[in-house]
Amino acid sequence: MVDQLAFTEEVAFPDASQLITEDDTPVDNFASEKQQRLLTSCLYSNLKEQPFIAAANVGIYHTFSQPPIVPDVFVSFNVQVPQNWWDKENRCYLVWNFGKPPEIVIEIVSNKVGNELTDKFATYEHMRVSYYVVYDPSQQLSDSPLRLFELRGMHYTEMEEPWLEQVSLGLTTWEGEFEGRQDTWLRWRNAEGEILLTGDERAEQERNRAEQERERANQAQQQVEQERARADHLAELLRAQGIDPDQLPE
Repeated sequence: MVDQLAFTEEVAFPDASQLITEDDTPVDNFASEKQQRLLTSCLYSNLKEQPFIAAANVGIYHTFSQPPIVPDVFVSFNVQVPQNWWDKENRCYLVWNFGKPPEIVIEIVSNKVGNELTDKFATYEHMRVSYYVVYDPSQQLSDSPLRLFELRGMHYTEMEEPWLEQVSLGLTTWEGEFEGRQDTWLRWRNAEGEILLTGDERAEQERNRAEQERERANQAQQQVEQERARADHLAELLRAQGIDPDQLPE
């Protein structure tokens, strides 16, 4: 009688050396590249309490038999890029290595041939990405420049509000200047509706705050000096009338 059976299950992962992690093909435009950098860098300037990966134009391998999909931006929480990121298997996002798909994927529309609302939509839905964001600043695909979809059950449902409840982040369009370019930008926001600042914006904010503090200190010093000058002038008037100001009752 056999009391216990031992089974050994071997899982065959694809040979990472055969994966296409980069092909060095330039495909982006100036506007998309700058928008991607704004979205990724801003998260690294603000989210300090949990590990995450925010990346632009990095491939995601989601199934063994399919080529990677390369979103404009993706964000995956509670994971980290391995220390040896130059190793072939660590150069892109292998879902079977990280153990889950990203929570957020963002596609930036610059033409009508990117399949953002067809093939890519179906792929991210199948991957079970929690939130899919389509930013269409020139309204190539629809009348709305910003559309968000949340995975509910097996399928995406379009969201009415740009608040990603599961990750406590929101998105908004913002008119302003980034890296010398005045435009409308897609920005992250917090629960209070405030945009998350870039590192440069934080530094500028601190410089303005320090300058305001210096200005307040200068104004206070000027007021003290003015009060002292008035007191000295009054003392001189009293002395001219034969009154010693030091003998006056307090």
